[in-house]
Parts: sequence; C-alpha cells; structure tokens
Amino acid sequence: MGHMRKDIKISCQKRLNRIEGQVRGLSKMVDEDRYCIDIITQISAVRAALRRVEEEVLKDHVAHCVEHAITSGDKGDQRKKIAELMTVIGRVDR
Repeated sequence: MGHMRKDIKISCQKRLNRIEGQVRGLSKMVDEDRYCIDIITQISAVRAALRRVEEEVLKDHVAHCVEHAITSGDKGDQRKKIAELMTVIGRVDR
C-alpha cells in the first residue's frame, strides 16, 4: 500500500504542473514590480489550487490505504492508518 491510484496520480500531476506555472507567473509579477493586490490575488489562487490537490490525495488515501487497512482486519495497521490520518488532518492549514 502507499501508491496513489493511476488516475488520481495523473490528475494531481496535471494540477501540479499548472500550479508550477502559476508560481513562475508569480515570480515574474514580483520581478516586474506588479501591484501588490494582484500578486496577493494570485497567491490566493495558488493556495486554493494546492488545497484541491491536497484534498484529492487525501480522498485517495482514505479510499485506498485506510480502506485496505480496515478490510484487512489487521488491528495494528488500522490503528496506524487512523493515527496517520488524524495527524495529517491536524496539520492541515485551513
């Protein structure tokens, strides 16, 4: 376990490539001394896009890794996956 489903991986990679372009655009905006509010608006857009990737990966993790631990009947693996999930949810900056 631990590998993303192929369709999710492809989707996330496409999103991350777009985000990478957005970040390069942000760097150019700063270099060009663009209006601060425009830069902040773009930063907000990048953060929102990253949150969507995060949500997609988290959903896949629950549907794939956590579900596998639950159906396996392995109590230790179940506790581990739930603890990991709670830790990462606690770190999510919302």
